Amino acid sequence: MNMDTASLQFVLFGLAIALLSNFSCSRIWRSTVLMLASLAFLGMLSHSPRAFIPLIGFLALGYGALVLLQRGWSRALVWSLLTIIVAYIWLKKYTFLPAATFLHFPYFTLGLSYIFFRVLHLLIESGEGQEKRNINIGSYLVYTLNFTTLVSGPIQFYDEFARDQFATEPVPLGPRVIGLQLERIVVGFFKVNVLAMFLHAAQQDALAQLSQPISFSLKFLPAICLAVVYPLFLYANFSGYIDIVIALARLMRLRLPENFDRPFATSSVLDFWNHWHMTLSNWLKIYVYNPLLLALMRRASSLTLQPYLGVLCFFVTFFLIGVWHGRTSEFVVFGILTGGGISINKLWQLRLASVLGRKGYKELAKNPAYIAFGRGLNFVWFGFTLFWFWADWERIGKTFASLSAPQWL
Repeated sequence: MNMDTASLQFVLFGLAIALLSNFSCSRIWRSTVLMLASLAFLGMLSHSPRAFIPLIGFLALGYGALVLLQRGWSRALVWSLLTIIVAYIWLKKYTFLPAATFLHFPYFTLGLSYIFFRVLHLLIESGEGQEKRNINIGSYLVYTLNFTTLVSGPIQFYDEFARDQFATEPVPLGPRVIGLQLERIVVGFFKVNVLAMFLHAAQQDALAQLSQPISFSLKFLPAICLAVVYPLFLYANFSGYIDIVIALARLMRLRLPENFDRPFATSSVLDFWNHWHMTLSNWLKIYVYNPLLLALMRRASSLTLQPYLGVLCFFVTFFLIGVWHGRTSEFVVFGILTGGGISINKLWQLRLASVLGRKGYKELAKNPAYIAFGRGLNFVWFGFTLFWFWADWERIGKTFASLSAPQWL
């Protein structure tokens, strides 16, 4: 069986595993079921044992580094992190690397992006934490390969995972909780398999119309549709999948963090990323933004300069979000636009605060007209940046060329 994520097969598989997991409250039983289910899920995604060799190597590399750090080799932290990052970039075949260095047989990389974040998290916490944790190979694999978060997250920290998964007394699961989770699965399934499919069809129809040699009056609506539909499609598809896996995990007595919180209701780019893919934003805030800002502030004595260091850190952090999403130059541009939008937003806030004062800025931020304008601008900017997320340079060039003024005459 070839199992697509958020498909009916995936939902039925997850429900069966949840039922099996609840046969016993034993943490050993629940962890064994989750581990076997994750391995079975991987096997259904690819039937070639050879295809998993690089993934096994990546996991082994991460666990080897983790063991060294748990044994007190804190000096190995930097080299461990660099090794894992280089291995990830190489396995994902980022295009700035020479093609001759890559493995030239088909291998499995689905989910590697999220495994990457979990492994880095374990290494950083083990290398810098005051309290040393003894994470054995079983716990490591159950955490990194958890099938509910393998493909598209959310990104859960180890302590949160272990609190529920390895608890002697599992998280309570009553009739009301079960009903709410089943309802969420239905909603998520509808988002992915009905709403997202409808929006995807609308996007394809808009692209087809824009490729035709027709007048501006006939291209205007498809152009608007193209800009509006893809962000909505991405939200329906991604948040629907997250709804399904959070509900399935909860039925297995594992609480996953939320990943979306009405992102299109936000009125600024900064606030948007606090509500969209929240676990990714939070991970990068903890492990990139905060350490980078702290390091820069230690070197900058000027109080006037310090707010602008935050702007720089925002750019670096959200640029990394862009390049993490893909291995080609299109995602570099996506990262530049995303980081640039965040930076400009922060500079705008700093400017308004200096002109209006903190109280005046807070009053402006509560103004309904200002909020409505901010929401519209945020949506338009996000939709624009996503051109470099879903399209290659050829498609982008053809789309923008079809919207050029001479074509509209």
